[in-house]
Amino acid sequence: MSKITITNNSFLRQYEATVASALAKIEYAAQERKIFLTKLIIPAEITEPGFKDAFIMAVLEDIKDQELRVVPTSPEIASFVRKNRRYKEMLPVGIRI
Repeated sequence: MSKITITNNSFLRQYEATVASALAKIEYAAQERKIFLTKLIIPAEITEPGFKDAFIMAVLEDIKDQELRVVPTSPEIASFVRKNRRYKEMLPVGIRI
């Protein structure tokens, strides 16, 4: 899996990645210094193994660079954070997943 290029489409409040002319998205809601990752959409055309994890990781790294806290409300993203402990430090105080 090569490096994924993501775009933060702040107008539509979603992170985007285009692979083979298909658009994968992670929708979010921003509030103060927190970002709520609400929905993960990966089209059926994207069949690359490991794409989902690499996409989520790229988005989390971008959020980390902005020094924001993350609240994963999407089950797939919450599961990813649960498996990858290094992203748990990005959770707001009192949030457990």
